[in-house]
Amino acid sequence: MTDFEHKLYQIFVNMRLYGKNPTLPELKRKTGKSEQEIRDATKSLIRKGTLSWDEEKKIWII
Repeated sequence: MTDFEHKLYQIFVNMRLYGKNPTLPELKRKTGKSEQEIRDATKSLIRKGTLSWDEEKKIWII
């Protein structure tokens, strides 16, 4: 896991603790990265099995 993927993962974990899903604008603000960089890192986390999306419940599964 790259440093940025780890940072992004921690944001997902911390926000899930409060019952929230992070929005793209929140992720951009918290990371300082572009939309494409966030999307690429999120896809990488999904491919690695670290993160998944529950389509039915509309939540990230960590």
